[in-house]
Amino acid sequence: MIKKQQTMILSQYIGIYDLVVPKDNMLRKINELIDFSFVYNELVDKYCDNNGRNAIDPIRMFKYLLLKYIFDLSDVDIVERSKYDMSFKYFLGMAPEESVIEPSSLTKFRRLRLKDINLLDMLINKTVEIALEKGIIKSKSIIVDATHTSARYNQKSPREILQERSKRLRKSVYEIDENIKNALPVKNEVDDLEAEIKYCQDLIKVIEKNEVISAYPKVREKMNILSETLDDDLQHMQSFADADARIGHKTADSSFFGYKTHLAMTEERIISAATITTGEKTDGKELNTLITKSQEAGIEVQAVIGDAAYSEKENIKFANEKNIKLVAKLHPGVTQGLRKNEEEFQFNKDSGMYVCKGGHMAFRRARQGKNDGSRNQAYTYYFDIEKCKECTQKEGCYKEGAKSKTYSVTIKSGIHKSQIDFQESKYFKEKSKERYKIEAKNSELKNRHGYDTTSYSGLIGMEMQGALTIFVVNIKRILKLMG
Repeated sequence: MIKKQQTMILSQYIGIYDLVVPKDNMLRKINELIDFSFVYNELVDKYCDNNGRNAIDPIRMFKYLLLKYIFDLSDVDIVERSKYDMSFKYFLGMAPEESVIEPSSLTKFRRLRLKDINLLDMLINKTVEIALEKGIIKSKSIIVDATHTSARYNQKSPREILQERSKRLRKSVYEIDENIKNALPVKNEVDDLEAEIKYCQDLIKVIEKNEVISAYPKVREKMNILSETLDDDLQHMQSFADADARIGHKTADSSFFGYKTHLAMTEERIISAATITTGEKTDGKELNTLITKSQEAGIEVQAVIGDAAYSEKENIKFANEKNIKLVAKLHPGVTQGLRKNEEEFQFNKDSGMYVCKGGHMAFRRARQGKNDGSRNQAYTYYFDIEKCKECTQKEGCYKEGAKSKTYSVTIKSGIHKSQIDFQESKYFKEKSKERYKIEAKNSELKNRHGYDTTSYSGLIGMEMQGALTIFVVNIKRILKLMG
């Protein structure tokens, strides 16, 4: 069963919070800023209301997860710290002397209570609602971009993951006492997952027995992360597969294996919308959804700022239909005309024909492609194949046995021509300067909140990670702007 309302804290020690949790403490500010009852309203249907023992307050469980993403710690370490950190207990709505939950409860909460809930949109919309209420968002533009997150599984084998985490644990121990090396179990040298698991379990047991070493926070944190990997993630480790993750490309020469988070952000750096896809999806296809979600969250969108990935024809058409200015540079192939071997063919403006490097002029021009707006048409220029056969410059240009020789140039559509003109305007150039803000936001997500690697396996797990991380980042930004 779930309680109908939060229980009032009745404790003779409650006054200690006023002494040890200062007014400018971030967790106190978050508690004062947000009415977390929205969590109860969203999750109430996930609990049985007429039988069973009382469940742990879902608001408290949700706050535990927030602490995990604010401080980038394991479940075990978050629960452990909430035993003695008064700011944690205050944030969780606990009496100072109250006992904490079992760390395994967080795993069950994630898997059972948060299942089938659109957590991503719910949490982003809540933060945008708060920002609008506080008068923080004044701009009418959104900045769009995508950031990648590498899959925790597949990129390394389960044994490699365990080796990496056991190594970190040993290193933290050696920093305190190098002489303990002889007391630790012999490292596993067999390429076998079960043998590696056994070694890690033995390593943890030995370190736990040394009460002095295991009492150090840096040792305890590394040990808890290794234990959590063995316990909470063992089923993923043994299959060592993330079935949803896909290969995506950051540049022409580099790739990653994982997921993409497509973001829309206001100029005040509040994330207004997000979609999470597998790694191979292209950025531009998510623009319509990001605009629509931002508007549904309450953002008035008059302009969208992005890179060339968002300037495809369908996006320009969509923006024009919605009376939105799309501040995204067209691909050079569009602005300059998509041409191959540009140095080999020169345009003769008097005749309106192209001349090849051998000096031969095309004798005919034809328009190719349907004029239905689905894709750009092209002019195809025809050359005399008999002259090509005898040309002194035919190497690499003429293919033996070819029956024709043509050269094509993409025709700019009316949509592209108007976008090219807009691209040269002062407004476009000034707004383009705002795009750096979202790159800084991506860096914050990855470097401060662990968003460079997935916390869980699968697209659903990635969406949960994205929802909680973005919620935390937005709330911190709101507090900063209010301050």
